[in-house]
Amino acid sequence: TPTQVWLNHEFATVFGIGEKLIGATAMTIYDQIQEKLRLPEYLPRELYNRFKIEVLTTTDGAADTLEYHHEITDSGWNGRVIPCFRPDDVLQITGGDWRAKIDALSEAAGIEVRDFTTFIRALEQRREDFKSLGAVSTDMGVEIPLTGELSAEEAESIFQKALRGDADAEDGLLFSAHMLMEMARMSLEDGLVMQIHPGSFRNHNRLIAERFGPDRGGDIPVATEYTRNLHALLNRYGNDPQLTLIVFTLDESAYTRELAPLASHYPALKLGPAWWFHDSIEGMMRYRQQVTETAGIYNTVGFNDDTRAFLSIPARHDLSRRIDCTFLARLVARHIIDLQDANDMSRALAYDLVKRAYRLP
Repeated sequence: TPTQVWLNHEFATVFGIGEKLIGATAMTIYDQIQEKLRLPEYLPRELYNRFKIEVLTTTDGAADTLEYHHEITDSGWNGRVIPCFRPDDVLQITGGDWRAKIDALSEAAGIEVRDFTTFIRALEQRREDFKSLGAVSTDMGVEIPLTGELSAEEAESIFQKALRGDADAEDGLLFSAHMLMEMARMSLEDGLVMQIHPGSFRNHNRLIAERFGPDRGGDIPVATEYTRNLHALLNRYGNDPQLTLIVFTLDESAYTRELAPLASHYPALKLGPAWWFHDSIEGMMRYRQQVTETAGIYNTVGFNDDTRAFLSIPARHDLSRRIDCTFLARLVARHIIDLQDANDMSRALAYDLVKRAYRLP
């Protein structure tokens, strides 16, 4: 990811620092940042307003208490910070601490999870809890985006195996495929936008994972197939415009070959922006070049970033706008679109599409 591009933007526009970051200036810049962060105008809510943020979404687990969202709501602040329902921890049935996660889900939902039926009821209850605090979306991270339906008996059998600690990798894959179908069904019923982020081999570096724990880096993209893997879900739900399914990918080879044709065909499917390793100057440009001719821009969701660095938000959106406008300017110069088209599309990519996709007022 373009760390230097983001840092240069943050230093200049957020902190007013014009020095180049090199070894000799590092401590001076650090001291300037530390001094600025003590000022009231650098408090998070002040920066939220300064950045002109309209809505900020956090990613929260299925059993999360959402206590901080309640605190924000009760504080009377007019900023909009909403949760996103991400149930990965309770869907990964082969995880070593999965049973503990199910117990936490039971407590959070107020429903004793003892079988697959009560598991689904607990998830539906939690989705409603998230919606009550303004949630508009769900998210799932899967290595393989396989979709397919199990019979009620098959789903219950795998769930009981998981409760006993006997589920294997094949059970986990089948369960994940079925739960993607269930999540789509729930989204049609409760209106939450469904997102999936496939294609990351998590914790690839065992030394790092063993020394520092999971999710400390070492996540590497893998080749990901979509046409066959999403076939069951799209044939069941993809023709219903009431569903919005946003797909991200780490496999750039899938843009032109699979994702753009799928998004151009199924009303429910939209393409998320260039993600993670490709959330970069060249990565964003490759995305536009490979997707737009087949899918257009209105089958994408514009730009939303998933930064963990609050101060990078303006930099990342600015970078996206510049890349999109560069792409559109080239189309104008080649007389493929006119200037009015480019103006309309640039606003759509920067603002309108993401609000429409996530059903934000």
